[in-house]
Amino acid sequence: MDLDAFSAVHRASWARLATLSKSRRLHGSEADELVRLYQEVATHLSMVRSAAPDPALISELSQLLARARSAISGSHDPSWSDLSRFFVETLPAAFYRVRWWTLGVAVASAVLAVVAGAWLVRSPEAQAAIGPPGTLKEIADRTFAQYYVQYDGASFAAQVWTNNAWIAAQSVAFGITGIWPVIVLYQNAVHIGQVGGILVMHGGLSVFFQLIVPHGLLELTAVFIAAGTGLKLFWTMVDPGGRPRGRALAAEGRSLFTVALGLVVVLGISGLLEGFVTPSTVLPWWLKIVIGAVVWLAFWWYVVALGRRAVRAGATGDLRRDLAGDELPLAA
Repeated sequence: MDLDAFSAVHRASWARLATLSKSRRLHGSEADELVRLYQEVATHLSMVRSAAPDPALISELSQLLARARSAISGSHDPSWSDLSRFFVETLPAAFYRVRWWTLGVAVASAVLAVVAGAWLVRSPEAQAAIGPPGTLKEIADRTFAQYYVQYDGASFAAQVWTNNAWIAAQSVAFGITGIWPVIVLYQNAVHIGQVGGILVMHGGLSVFFQLIVPHGLLELTAVFIAAGTGLKLFWTMVDPGGRPRGRALAAEGRSLFTVALGLVVVLGISGLLEGFVTPSTVLPWWLKIVIGAVVWLAFWWYVVALGRRAVRAGATGDLRRDLAGDELPLAA
């Protein structure tokens, strides 16, 4: 194909489509012409891509078609209905679809934490690697509990939210590697297990649960969801499930960003619990644990009840079809 000759022949049609796309008001005949030219230029783009894939011309025609498509379908202004749809359908569907990945990650982390804690209790070498006996006793008697009261509630909640969001972001962003979430989970589980082991050695297991459970149920769940989502994206690359690999990764990647946005809210709530409930000197320990458990159960009700309903209605956590882009049909 001679691109110069092709462009010269069709340049007038492209210019006319550009003019109509910029018009705020179109008469009936102009609207019909806009649609006709859109179809015609789409054919031109297809011909260029297949016969003479010139990047500059492909980019020009793609941008022209994008403007024309917006003019035909109308621009979309975000509204409260979009926000409601996100929290009632899109987000719970995205969480629900990774529920088994989340459960698998949670079980593996719990087992690893218990093993790490038991090993520390039984191994003098492991204890010595952390520090001398006096250091371990200091952690059990003061340092662990002091961590939750060293800052005021608002500052501590913000610090915790930032730290946990960073951990979750790493699992989500680098999940496609299949390695990074495992590293993050391993470090997190071993650390929790070691701290628990230190407190067990000094008779402080009840203190460990009193300081972990109120916020930890929701906080760790968020970390597990982030890791599970990242690993699911990795597995999609390995096994796209009968879909073209690029299409499968694109869909799961968009759902991944939905999960990431939702976890910002979840980690914000867990940060408030850790900043104001866990270190509270007014609330009794049993009430702190009840508050944490109620918030955690409410979250899972949100995921299971709303998520199941949304998935059954066809939601996947992906963008709406009109925003995700057109896809070619696949043969069964």
